[in-house]
Amino acid sequence: MKSKLITIQKAAEILEVNPETLRRWDRKGKFKAKRHPINGYRLYNETDIKSLFKKIQQGGTLDGQ
Repeated sequence: MKSKLITIQKAAEILEVNPETLRRWDRKGKFKAKRHPINGYRLYNETDIKSLFKKIQQGGTLDGQ
């Protein structure tokens, strides 16, 4: 089964953060986005976003703490 790619807006809604936060994480290498091959838009694996949300809800951080 192929994983579903979602837009930065949808990913931000799931994570309850501003899309700029995702852009910053991408630039800093903390949570890298895939890029659309034609327009360069950031895309995220929906499963990865949901896993990150669970981790954040449990008090974790992007730094693995």
